[in-house]
Amino acid sequence: MATTEPLTTATPSGRLGAGPRRPTTATERVGSVAAHHLLVARRTWKGSVVGRFLSPLFFLLAMGLGLGTLVDERAGGVDGVPYLRFVVPGIIAMQAMMTAFGESTYAVMGYIKWNQMYSAMLSTPLRVHEVLLGHLLVVAGQLTFASGVFVLVAAPFGAFGSPWVVLAVPVAVLTGMAFAVPMFAFAARLDTDSGFSIVFRFVMTPLMLFSGTFFPIEQLPGWMQPVAWVTPLWHGVVLSRDAAEGVAPGWATAGHLAVLLVYVGVGWVLARSGFARRLLP
Repeated sequence: MATTEPLTTATPSGRLGAGPRRPTTATERVGSVAAHHLLVARRTWKGSVVGRFLSPLFFLLAMGLGLGTLVDERAGGVDGVPYLRFVVPGIIAMQAMMTAFGESTYAVMGYIKWNQMYSAMLSTPLRVHEVLLGHLLVVAGQLTFASGVFVLVAAPFGAFGSPWVVLAVPVAVLTGMAFAVPMFAFAARLDTDSGFSIVFRFVMTPLMLFSGTFFPIEQLPGWMQPVAWVTPLWHGVVLSRDAAEGVAPGWATAGHLAVLLVYVGVGWVLARSGFARRLLP
C-alpha cells in the first residue's frame, strides 16, 4: 500500500514554514513577550528622553555642581567627600526609582484595561507568569541602559571616587525593580489611574526627598529615620554611594541587598496573583 507523504513539513528550527511545529519552550515564550515590549520601546523612546536622561542631568548640574559648591564652601562637603560625590550616586538610585515608576504604572494599566494587550497575549500559549516576566525583563533592561548612560555622563564631572562605580548600575537596576514589581501588582488591582498620582505625590516625592539622596538621613527627626530605613530607595542610595566610593562590601551590604530582594520577591508574588485574578476568566 502506498504511503502518503505530508504535504508540508516544519523547518529545522520548528518555527518557520508551514506544517507541524514543536511546542515552544518557556524561554521562547518569555522572549516573545520581551521582544514585543522592546519593539514598542524602540518606537516610543523619544517621549521618555526628558524624564529618563535630561532630568537626572539637570539634578547633577543644579544640585551637584550648583548647590554643591555652596555646601563645600560652607561645610566642607558631606561625610568627608565633596557634595557632588555625595549626591550623584544617590541620584543614580533615585533615577532608577522614577524610571521604574514610569514603566510600571500607566503602561501596565494600558495593557490591562485600555488596549487589553495582556489579554491578547494570554489567548496564545503564553501563561500569566511569562507575560509578567517578559515585561519585567524589558523594564530591567531599560533601567540598565538609563543608569549606565547616566554614570558615563556624570563620570567626567568627577562625581565618583572609585572605578567600582560600575557596580552602581546593577544596584540601580535592583533598586528600580524593588519599585517596579510591587507597582505591577498595584496597577493590576486598580480600576482607574487616579491611584498613580496619589502614589507619586505621597510616596515617590517624599522618598526622593527623605531617603538620603540629597542629605544624610541623620539630619531627619529621630522618628523619621526608621521610616527611611524600610524604604527601598534608602538601601539603593547607600549601596550606590558605597560603590561610587569603592567601599568594601560587608554585612551591611548584604542587609541592604536582602531588603531590596524581599521587595522584589513579595512584589512578584502579589503581581502574579493580581495579574491572574484580573486577566484570567
